[in-house]
Amino acid sequence: MALALPGPFVLLDMAELILKPGKERSLLRRHPWIFASSVARLVGRARSGDTVLIQAADGRVLARGAYSPNSQIRCRVWSFDAAEGIDDAFFKRRVAQAVARRRALPELAEQEGLRLIHAESDGLPGVIADQYGDTVVVQLNSAGAEKWRQALVGALVQATGCARIYERSDSEVRALEGLEKATGWLYGEAPAQTLAIYEYGVRLGVDYADGHKTGFYLDQRENRRLLGRLVAGRSVLNCFCYTGGFSLQALAGGAVSVLSIDSSGPALARARANLALNPALPAARAEWLEADVFQALRDFRQAGRSFDVIVLDPPKFAPSAAHAERAARAYKDINLLGFRLLNPGGFLMTYSCSGGIGLELFQKIVAGAALDAGRCARIVRRLGGTADHPVALEFPEGEYLKGLLCQVD
Repeated sequence: MALALPGPFVLLDMAELILKPGKERSLLRRHPWIFASSVARLVGRARSGDTVLIQAADGRVLARGAYSPNSQIRCRVWSFDAAEGIDDAFFKRRVAQAVARRRALPELAEQEGLRLIHAESDGLPGVIADQYGDTVVVQLNSAGAEKWRQALVGALVQATGCARIYERSDSEVRALEGLEKATGWLYGEAPAQTLAIYEYGVRLGVDYADGHKTGFYLDQRENRRLLGRLVAGRSVLNCFCYTGGFSLQALAGGAVSVLSIDSSGPALARARANLALNPALPAARAEWLEADVFQALRDFRQAGRSFDVIVLDPPKFAPSAAHAERAARAYKDINLLGFRLLNPGGFLMTYSCSGGIGLELFQKIVAGAALDAGRCARIVRRLGGTADHPVALEFPEGEYLKGLLCQVD
């Protein structure tokens, strides 16, 4: 707390972030973000990533959080216990708790690829940590995470016993926090062999240095497994296939053919390399096509091609709600094309990873696409992320991945 001194100076143990009247309501619901528009003033000095006390306009001390002067999210809460110290011991506790939660879930026990820390939903805003065997890959996407990087690395080594930690802090989010991109080894050395994991019997390479996210899409693990159980004796079209995770599970599940499309040549090269890691899979049933997916689907329609199962897992069309209208048109277009290419009784497995598109809106978009395609369809299952990607009840923004499994008549 502050001690008044003669003159204009104030001696502070910790800077205080004072909220505007009424802006404490989200904090009382334990939402961890404080936007710049909610801040009345900062009392004292705080640099990027420094811990500040968060106070309501009436003087109530509510929490401690990481200050970020360059971001519209001006502060991210570390702890809603204003008396809890934010130090190395704090991060050891939080990381250990996150790892322990995963270990308590039987469905995750045998996974070689696992998300260990899921940012705000694990009480560590801006921190992502994925484990691939004995290697952990981290993303530090907030000013607070950047400030405490050494503590986080030490906590991860202690909690997991991993051999190495690689940093992939190269997302665009860092620029919003006033941070430069950062990549490289934080602990240990590069593995002697190509990093790869087994996922439900399929071996998959992990491109931790150059691949998307931390090198792999762990959040689709159970959905890939579900696809493998659907496709026996069926033809499959996998759109936006990236490195072929869905494609390989389809081959393992007995699909008679799997056509995979992506606009990235390097991604398709990695997909072919993944197939080569699995010599028992029927490679002759796999076809890879480098093309714009929207145009390819139109070409298939014109050529009279059709498929029994179609996977639509496009990149993020709407990074925020401001992009929702434009993204909705893209989702409508791609799903319309998908419905038109399905054989009777076929399945459409369709996803959105856009935070700006909620599940209700996504379902309306898909329903509109089916209607315009003249197809009668029903939702067989709603799809989402895996158990190692939990969503804190007070932080619904953490539920970015949503999907629908639809069957047509």
